[in-house]
Amino acid sequence: MSDSTIWESLLAAMKSLHWTETGAVIFGIAYVVLAAREKVACWFWGIISCGLWAYASFELYKLWVDAALQLFYVGMGFWGLYSWKFGGKRRQKLAIRVLPFPQHLKIFAAGIFLALLFGYFFDNYTPAAATYLDSFTTIFAIIATFLVVRKIMENWLYWIVIDALYTYLYLSRGAYLFALLMATYTLIAIAGFYIWKKEFLKEQDFRFDKR
Repeated sequence: MSDSTIWESLLAAMKSLHWTETGAVIFGIAYVVLAAREKVACWFWGIISCGLWAYASFELYKLWVDAALQLFYVGMGFWGLYSWKFGGKRRQKLAIRVLPFPQHLKIFAAGIFLALLFGYFFDNYTPAAATYLDSFTTIFAIIATFLVVRKIMENWLYWIVIDALYTYLYLSRGAYLFALLMATYTLIAIAGFYIWKKEFLKEQDFRFDKR
């Protein structure tokens, strides 16, 4: 497909968006940008974005499973809001943390197992497309969300891979608008990792100086 055709398809998709989809995209970008800057307010916009996305998935596209996933993200948003604001020591702001590499290996192994399990089910018992890749991105998106809530710095590395794969997945399905959105998320995730890393090192130096 030529670049002009892709651009025309992208413009057509933007024009045909329902207001809930437009809101979900705008607030979703606001959430990711603010999360990268470690702003607690990111969760407000994330909750609104996922709520609108859940409505669109359920009412417009009859994608009940995706709607349920978005409602799960809404719940995680409330948890994230509380955790970031009061989840630290003495109910103070939660600090950025890192996980030891062996724990990431365990997370990755569990995620791969669940992705293969769900991929096999949807591949053999449903007409769904790209079942294994879709299962992989969904499972690891849920895992990465838990890492965001607990302010684990490496969450951004998960999101970089997930969003890049989502970009490919949506491109392969002709969903150019969502592919563009996921490509944007990928770039923000890269920036988010370096911003959080800088803040984490600053916090470590501050604690060292206090000793």
